[in-house]
Amino acid sequence: MRILIVEDEDTLRAQVAARLRKEGYAVDEAANAVDGEHIGIEYPIDAAIVDLGLPDKPGYDVIKIWRSQKRNFPILILTARSRWEEKVAGLECGADDYLVKPFHPEELSARLRALLRRAAGHSQPLIQSGPIVLDMAAKRVHVSGQEVALTALEYKVLEHLILHAGDVLSKSELTEHIYEQDLERDSNVLEVIVGRLRRKLDPDQSLSPIDTVRGRGYRLRFRRSV
Repeated sequence: MRILIVEDEDTLRAQVAARLRKEGYAVDEAANAVDGEHIGIEYPIDAAIVDLGLPDKPGYDVIKIWRSQKRNFPILILTARSRWEEKVAGLECGADDYLVKPFHPEELSARLRALLRRAAGHSQPLIQSGPIVLDMAAKRVHVSGQEVALTALEYKVLEHLILHAGDVLSKSELTEHIYEQDLERDSNVLEVIVGRLRRKLDPDQSLSPIDTVRGRGYRLRFRRSV
């Protein structure tokens, strides 16, 4: 999952970015509204964390522009303000949730996971697709009751596939969602990751959970359980 942080406090932005990267997210950073607005429009962001008090223009304006451009990813706003009217204004302009500074990092992580789950149509951290159960909170995967050890990139690919189970995802879409803006992307690496996932999720090679749709991309065979 790819997260955008728009925050002008360098120390806070670095701390939040480091925590999210440790939790397995790909993270893009912007220190001002103009850069954040551009990244949110031009790149396939899965969720954004936006400070309302940006130096060049309010975070409200960034959110309004994203929504006007049909960018519908969930948005968590950060504010140092305590007036309830400003929190409501943030939600009214298109944000999905808010946190008041200072906040506990654990709460930010929990709220972000909840927003991502709701965006994918889930209320619980456990997502099941056939015999595969993915725990978005713990970043763990079980197949038929047995835990499967995945690398960070393997988990990112599987998470994106399971959140879009049944849909065909192109190689470019998968790559864009698992790598950050400045990292070099290689579709051959994705093919290797998918191959390893197939072996780990189906060691007997009886029924691969990941289909290759020729000329289009990959699809998780099993649909999500509701």
